[in-house]
Amino acid sequence: MENKKLKIIFFGTPKEVVPVLETLIKYFDVVAVVTVPDQKAGRKQLLTPSPVKVAAQKYKIPVIQPEKLSHITSHFSLPASDLFVVAAYGKLIPNEILQLPKLGAINIHPSLLPNYRGPTPIQTTLFNGDQTSGVTFIKMDEEMDHGPILHQMPITLEETDTFDWLMKNMFAQAAEILPHVIEEYVSGKIKPQPQDNEKATYTKIITKQDGYIDLENPPSKDKFDRMVHAYFPWPTVWTKINIKNQEVRIKFLPKNMLQVEGKNLVNVNDFLNGYPEMKEIIRKIYATT
Repeated sequence: MENKKLKIIFFGTPKEVVPVLETLIKYFDVVAVVTVPDQKAGRKQLLTPSPVKVAAQKYKIPVIQPEKLSHITSHFSLPASDLFVVAAYGKLIPNEILQLPKLGAINIHPSLLPNYRGPTPIQTTLFNGDQTSGVTFIKMDEEMDHGPILHQMPITLEETDTFDWLMKNMFAQAAEILPHVIEEYVSGKIKPQPQDNEKATYTKIITKQDGYIDLENPPSKDKFDRMVHAYFPWPTVWTKINIKNQEVRIKFLPKNMLQVEGKNLVNVNDFLNGYPEMKEIIRKIYATT
């Protein structure tokens, strides 16, 4: 499967897709990596490189970080390549960029397309309580998650799955079969299959407010559980309560864990032992949920 003559440029950003990059490095010639600009992070708001940039620098691969992808043609010069591979890059790549490599671009999308196109397929899968999901490899076109399907890998979901876990697991599994998909695609053994656009569904950008629950009208047990798993580790399910006449934020996390703003994680029962005055409010949430 190794083909060091195949020149690939990888587009990606979070730590979960580093295994994808490392697999490409092992089997092919990765000539450049495109990722987002360094972002301010932490309490000190220090400029921090993306995990993909850190990995690329480890392997001494050139890194390109355009503020806008239009800058690739006006400010940056991409090396010649045969193929783009895209995984959780975070920006829509315009058609003029997708046409640069000889063989086009392959995108790894964590859903069974055409279901759940868009930015939050894993969170939406968990929020909706689906029992199955999967990973789709598509040949990219100018529309979002619209291109023809090269390969799909179904995955059975578990009740304990969270966004954090599925993000890691899906891209780890995708990395394992990626060389095979690329080999079949490059050799012409795969015939790209158009998506059924009439069956397409779409996801939205998630905001912090999506995790908020109203203490006066808490969600059902099923919805609460789905929210907790879908929104971990961000934005989490959260609300505000008064503790000792001070309003504080409290997060509801998987495995019946809670976290009061500025405090350590604790089990629900341990929390109630420490804050007995909160029993009525917390039990109301869990009783309703």
